[in-house]
Amino acid sequence: MLATAFGGVALGGAIWTDTFGMGERFDHIQDRIERFLAGPPPDRPTRPTVVVTPEPSGGLIEPGPSGSAEHGASGSPPVSPTPPPVRRPVDVNLLRNPDRFFASEIDNDWCAVAGVQMVIAIHGRGDTSGALQREIAGGIDAWESRQDSINGGWGPAAMVEALNAYGVRGYEIRAYDSRDQALRDGARALQRTRAPVILLAWRGAHTWVMTGFRAPADPSVFKGVDLSGAYILDPWYPRVSSIWGPSDGPGVFQDRAEMERNLLRWDRPEGRYPDRDGKFIAVVPTLPLTRPG
Repeated sequence: MLATAFGGVALGGAIWTDTFGMGERFDHIQDRIERFLAGPPPDRPTRPTVVVTPEPSGGLIEPGPSGSAEHGASGSPPVSPTPPPVRRPVDVNLLRNPDRFFASEIDNDWCAVAGVQMVIAIHGRGDTSGALQREIAGGIDAWESRQDSINGGWGPAAMVEALNAYGVRGYEIRAYDSRDQALRDGARALQRTRAPVILLAWRGAHTWVMTGFRAPADPSVFKGVDLSGAYILDPWYPRVSSIWGPSDGPGVFQDRAEMERNLLRWDRPEGRYPDRDGKFIAVVPTLPLTRPG
């Protein structure tokens, strides 16, 4: 998680459960106490949030030539017109075996850590071991900023910094006015780069890794295409939250109803984030996926 802890915790040999949400509230209090004792996060510059302008609805992204046949250079045979693209359903998934790249968060507030780890693994820059997850978690002091997370710890900018530190470059934080806009832009980035997208779910408190999508038409060709849903790696699995319910296994397709329930506008209780408040947030690849060697 980014700023809120979920699930049960063991303390002094006693097991705190999620009964009536007590485990979640206890974890949240414990997390706040630990951060208070650690002192305020550094107020240093960090990665910016890019606010994405909504696109006009309808039409093609890059319309092809149309009309009658055209002639090339003198003496060249006529060039046949390119037929207009056809709207047909698409099903895109980067992973044939999502279990291979899945990492469950070791601690209840390490969803950002595990999400970053899974992206690193998909890029071939690391594995899904507990050792690497602890190593990534231990690097937060170098990446946190009050501008990114008022409480300190993991925000989307810290995720980008961590990815960059492990050789996964080109990710940027984007903010959108609507859920459909966020999913559409994420899908296009995924198609263009063949790299996963990080979605900020649960009002900015949780991390999902998007590895594919379904849509009634190709969003990289047609404007205004609303996705039917997305393939998600959820680091909360196999836990159950008294607020959000049970998590789904690696690579499960989350339909529009699940997106509407989980992918919500950024709204953090600890303070204001001018470029993020009230918007849908994603960490999006801009460079093609590359693997070492």
